[in-house]
Amino acid sequence: MTTDTPHTLVHLTDSGLAVTADDDVRGREVVDRNGDEVGTVDDLVIDPEEKKVRFLQVGSGGFLGLGERKQLIPVDAIVRIDEKVHIAQDRGHVAGAPAYDPDLVPAREYYEELYGYYGYPPFWAAGYAYPPYPFYL
Repeated sequence: MTTDTPHTLVHLTDSGLAVTADDDVRGREVVDRNGDEVGTVDDLVIDPEEKKVRFLQVGSGGFLGLGERKQLIPVDAIVRIDEKVHIAQDRGHVAGAPAYDPDLVPAREYYEELYGYYGYPPFWAAGYAYPPYPFYL
């Protein structure tokens, strides 16, 4: 059972909002549950109305930004943050996630598919609990 349609999400860099330097994970390496590199956090996808981070935008592959593949990973997948961002899945699972397409990001269906793929309820579902790490802006 779901509640209202989710707010439109935007990239932090396009929002005019900011996170504190201590909470900003952009530029950090993302590693899977085995410690293998998944990519680097390029941006944060946020809910500007609730001022919460919903997804990490992770870039991998390519050279100097050319040919780089972008993936969205729900913040719910984060298990620990230190000098790196650790997620609960393995990198093969991340690689198989629904493709990131900027033209689809505002679509509810894309978010539902992405949350379902990672095994988490969408943030607008009844009973959803926001992750404990302070992903507030």
